Amino acid sequence: MSDTLASLRRKIGGAGDLKSVVRSMKALAASSIGQYEKSVLALADYDRTVELGLAACFRNRDGAAERAGKTGPASEAVRAIVFGSDQGLVGQFNDVLADHVASTLGPLPGEKKVWAVGDRVRLRLADAGLTPVGLFTVPNSVNGITRLVGQILVESQTDRGHGEIAQFYLFHNSPRSRAAYEPVSQRLLPLDETWALKLAQLPWPTGNLPEVIGTREQTLRAFVREYLFVSLFKACAESLAAENGSRLAAMQRAEKNIDDQLENLNQTFHRLRQSSIDEELFDVVSGYESLSGAKHY
Repeated sequence: MSDTLASLRRKIGGAGDLKSVVRSMKALAASSIGQYEKSVLALADYDRTVELGLAACFRNRDGAAERAGKTGPASEAVRAIVFGSDQGLVGQFNDVLADHVASTLGPLPGEKKVWAVGDRVRLRLADAGLTPVGLFTVPNSVNGITRLVGQILVESQTDRGHGEIAQFYLFHNSPRSRAAYEPVSQRLLPLDETWALKLAQLPWPTGNLPEVIGTREQTLRAFVREYLFVSLFKACAESLAAENGSRLAAMQRAEKNIDDQLENLNQTFHRLRQSSIDEELFDVVSGYESLSGAKHY
């Protein structure tokens, strides 16, 4: 009985320690969600500025601007960046995303190259038949996103420098609430005529007509680079917010399971402890009765 009670004490203590760890991870995930959501909101004004700059370049454009707005006819080469996670405890976060990537890229013809952001999603993509040709580490703060985006742009520019005109896709999980997310995709390249016309039709926020200072083609290319940067930064920040939201939900489920387990362990402990006390009292009473009987003789 004493061994059983000691074992239960150890289990209760271990569950309590685990609950403390889960609470710490919950707090860390909740605070991380906030910083990534704020970074996306802070980027909104800059994103709008880039869009207006592109719209100004495409208004009353000349032949040079048209050439800058299009990279040429799309070849069969397909390139994709997939933002996943490096760490676990995120539920089906990487599995859902890998399935979405496979279903989107599967019907497309031609050679496919995929770069993974996160080792966990790299493994899921390999299982889906899309073994990544490159791997990037998931940043652990907002400050690390800029460096990651720079690495991705350099890698993609090197691949495009081989003379291929590739379709360039972006995949990530986008948060829908603190615990819900959904996989989304975006085609970043090529920058076709439809894309240019859509931007050119954006309403200008003031009554003054925009004017491009300097060479229109160079200005347009500069804005296109910023467009790619903003798209990648936003995708990474949203992916990190969704990842931490998924981890927060997983920790909430784990905390509930631990509470249920602790309740069961405590009930078992108190029942066994009461049984032990009853046995001790029974032994005392039995001993007393035996002594009392011996005195009568």
